Amino acid sequence: MKLPSFMVLLGISLHNVTAVIHSLKYLYTASSQVPNFPEFVAVGLVDDAQIIYYDSNTQKAVRKQDWMNDAVDPEFWERETGKFQGLQQEIKVEIEIAKQRFGQTGGVHIMQLMYGCEWDDETEEVTGFKQYGYDGEDWLILDMKTNTWIASKQQAEITTNQWNNNRAELEYLKNYLNQVCPEWLKKYINYGRSSLMRTDRPSVSIHQKSSSSPISCFATGFYPNRAEMFWRKDGAEIHDDVEKGEILPNNDGTFQMNVDLKLPSSEDWTKYECVFQLSGDNNDIITPLDKTEIGINGGKTLKVAVLRPKPTTSSKQEEKEAKQLSQV
Repeated sequence: MKLPSFMVLLGISLHNVTAVIHSLKYLYTASSQVPNFPEFVAVGLVDDAQIIYYDSNTQKAVRKQDWMNDAVDPEFWERETGKFQGLQQEIKVEIEIAKQRFGQTGGVHIMQLMYGCEWDDETEEVTGFKQYGYDGEDWLILDMKTNTWIASKQQAEITTNQWNNNRAELEYLKNYLNQVCPEWLKKYINYGRSSLMRTDRPSVSIHQKSSSSPISCFATGFYPNRAEMFWRKDGAEIHDDVEKGEILPNNDGTFQMNVDLKLPSSEDWTKYECVFQLSGDNNDIITPLDKTEIGINGGKTLKVAVLRPKPTTSSKQEEKEAKQLSQV
């Protein structure tokens, strides 16, 4: 488990995907000797939208979405605060254990915990998950098929053996991840539908750092994070000399992504266009590549102005999704 992977939010290809996979996840980060950073941070997310935040400096769980007031009772925040305070101490102990296992006496160290569930609103399939990371590497992973912990490092095997002997805790985790978690997820989706199911169209631009650099198509400000972006030549999607970036979060809760294209200056650029697709939006955003409009080193950029119907969007499927949500 790479350390940055917990914070990277990935998109889902829209080419042949109509169902939506919803998720409820909690991310905990505990640190040792990291300057100007809380020793413990907890974040709860629904469909990668932050709903709860807590850190060791404030010692208080706070809501990040207005609709959460309707989804939970008034005592919910006090209970969450108590839960996070307890976990703060537990993970702090786990860091010290990991340090001892590696023979570490000081320095900067980080442990992360990620757990939650995903729910496919078409197949009703539920997938639970829980895993720990230490200093940017996998540490402990819960195998949902066998309901046992797996050590990713030799130093974690002692903990794995101890936790696997606690059958009561394992059964609790199995029930929570497969039953309780998806129930909360469906509840949150129902209350936060207007926010979580909204679509925000991005601002898209094309730019190039230098005449020899790849041409980058950049989209920012879109929501949800289920988006796809690619290059086409003469109307056909291309894969050669194309590098796609990950979907990343903006500070305002929206997302950004880019896709780069290596293209010789002698090539006929008018044959190329950048395509952006957003789940829930019926129109593709098409940006033709115009060599005369692309600035170098942060200069002039080409903005999106062409909208075309998205061929894979089905109005019947959208009606089905709305009906499913109304029954949650």
